[in-house]
Amino acid sequence: MPYSSFSNTITFWVPASPQPLHACGIAWQVPGLDILLPVGISFYTFQAIGYTIDVYRGTLRAERNFFTYALFVSFFPQLVAGPIERAKNLLPQFRDEHHAVDYDRIMAGLRMMLWGYFLKLCVADRCGIDVDMVFNNVEHYNGTSFIITAVLFTFQIYGDFAGYSLFAIGAAKVMGFRLMENFHRPYFSTTVGEFWKRWHISLSTWFMDYLYIPLGGNRVGRARHYFNLFVTFLVSGIWHGANWTFVA
Repeated sequence: MPYSSFSNTITFWVPASPQPLHACGIAWQVPGLDILLPVGISFYTFQAIGYTIDVYRGTLRAERNFFTYALFVSFFPQLVAGPIERAKNLLPQFRDEHHAVDYDRIMAGLRMMLWGYFLKLCVADRCGIDVDMVFNNVEHYNGTSFIITAVLFTFQIYGDFAGYSLFAIGAAKVMGFRLMENFHRPYFSTTVGEFWKRWHISLSTWFMDYLYIPLGGNRVGRARHYFNLFVTFLVSGIWHGANWTFVA
């Protein structure tokens, strides 16, 4: 599943035997080329892009300390799966704040980490057993099973992603750093718009601030508004996975 993967691979396929050589009776086997991408590349790429745009717009002063900037880009609690943190929130914490030991703060962070573990191990992984069994053997199940499994899948992806986000936020909190909330009870939303404001908040707001609004947002004509929405969600789909299913 895309929400629990910890590495990315791009595969380039090359024809097994080029046509001119094949016509001459020469078989030339060229293996596929797999390129292993760094862990969390999409997350720290977005953080770096957001920082660059903020500096370009003049809403954030450029960070002169290389090590502070490197810490912002590669801050390990949220490196693999977010939240996609903003430079204006995290850089001042690295640069200007003093992080003293605080028992209450540490305990609050540990409780968040424990709840994140519960969502991941007890909710997502348990639901994933049924989801994988049904969706990988569709010929053996009926429509009712598909409906139940689809509902379980919604709990799986929430527990998987929200669980990791809570773990990351809690780990940062233990060390004295504040990360933004990433999920805010999204399945209690009453509209689609409200859902996207509650689901993967750091990604949704990133696309809104750095793509949707610069394209014109909803302060344009109806056709252009729909175009802006289409482009935003298209890029979001490609970001989640280089596959036509994500585009769809």
